[in-house]
Amino acid sequence: MATKPSKPNARTIAENRKARYNYAIESDLECGIMLEGSEVKSLREGNAQITESYAEVKEGELWLVNAHIEGYDKAKTFGHDERRRRKLLVSKRELSRLWNAVGREGMTLVPLSLYFNGKGLAKVKLGVAKGKKVADKRETEKKRDWNRQKTRLLREH
Repeated sequence: MATKPSKPNARTIAENRKARYNYAIESDLECGIMLEGSEVKSLREGNAQITESYAEVKEGELWLVNAHIEGYDKAKTFGHDERRRRKLLVSKRELSRLWNAVGREGMTLVPLSLYFNGKGLAKVKLGVAKGKKVADKRETEKKRDWNRQKTRLLREH
């Protein structure tokens, strides 16, 4: 039986691992991102960071704010601003759903990962999230520690 061909273009560029610790993720959504040429080249080299970024709905459009994409060395004259606002591409239905979610108390849009899909297009995975309190973070740490101990005990026996 023939195996499925692998997708050579699909790979993760940046991941926001702190987001799952600091926020309770209710749902997630894949959306496209509008980039300049030098930004795409820089992403192909893996030079991006999204830990301090967030998404916002402004004037009927979805924007990624404070994402850092390093400058591309070979694009000196026609480079890009590293922390500029970048437009995210979603359908009108998804945009209205996100607008309603953010309108609720304490909800925010957090980028979870930035990656190239199988076709080689840059995508952002957004999470509709609610901030965790300190007690919730402690509970998460307790669960994580217990799972580690449980796997150790099962490995020993």
